[in-house]
Amino acid sequence: MSSFKALQVSENAEGLFESRIVEREIDELPAGEVLIRVRYSSLNYKDALSATGNRGVTRQYPHTPGIDAAGVVEASSVAEFGEGDEVIVTGYDLGMNTPGGFGQYIRVPAAWVIKRPHGLSLRDAMILGTAGLTAALCVDKLEQAGLEPGSEPVLVTGATGGVGSIAVALLASLGYSVAAMTGKENQANLLRRLGASQIVERSALQAGADKALLKEQWTGAVDTVGGDILFNVVKSLRRGASVACCGLTAGTHFQASVLPFILRGVNLLGVDSVEIPLVVKASMWDKLSLQWRMSNLEELVEELGLAQLPEAIERMLDGRQVGRLLVRLD
Repeated sequence: MSSFKALQVSENAEGLFESRIVEREIDELPAGEVLIRVRYSSLNYKDALSATGNRGVTRQYPHTPGIDAAGVVEASSVAEFGEGDEVIVTGYDLGMNTPGGFGQYIRVPAAWVIKRPHGLSLRDAMILGTAGLTAALCVDKLEQAGLEPGSEPVLVTGATGGVGSIAVALLASLGYSVAAMTGKENQANLLRRLGASQIVERSALQAGADKALLKEQWTGAVDTVGGDILFNVVKSLRRGASVACCGLTAGTHFQASVLPFILRGVNLLGVDSVEIPLVVKASMWDKLSLQWRMSNLEELVEELGLAQLPEAIERMLDGRQVGRLLVRLD
């Protein structure tokens, strides 16, 4: 096969961005050591930004988004990968300025590719995708900072989103008491099925932005939204506790004070899942396939094809998306 289908985003004469399914040639793909036939991808917030012309994510158009891809090696010029190997690619420049997983083929550097862990299928891997990898990195960082399972709640903000929902499920599966913050009250039952023992309304974490400290509540937190909600979480951490920060849907800035840090000794931990060393990604994928494997992720999944992506992107940007969107490329 020399041609394949891909979702392509283009800028029209009026400066608006449009998505359509196109036929592309494999020869048009950029140089790289590994050519992969993509079986599954997933839709992430960064993909939605790329698909609507956000120049902070993607500089040049036409472009094929998709920061996640799982598939089968079709050709390789390096010994580490051979034809037929099942592999995963997440992050780095995939789907940003390199044609991504919303095409049936990608060609990438070998330094971006890991072999599929034995405990996960390609489909499982993309149910998790960058969202699952990020959630795992957050939990790992919190545990490195001293978090241990107990009766005191760990908070997850943006709990119905991709990272948040997986973080709820992962923490609960590891024995943590989980408080799930959401603005979608109608999704409380889903969050409880994922393992949340407490539902927190978003408005409760929006109040008090003008205060230097709030009541101590959380023994740890995973924040996926940023903005003033993140700093309200910081202000309500228990003494010595930490929050892992990985998202920005509520904003990139917040009103800050040093008081929580110097009076309660709390920690704000930044989490990056894009440019971390491949060996760190591989270790997280191994954990997710073995001791951190979750059995209830099908609760989160909506599966769709390329043709359904534009509507799903609009839904995500409107804040109406719940859980994970799995993209089937076959």
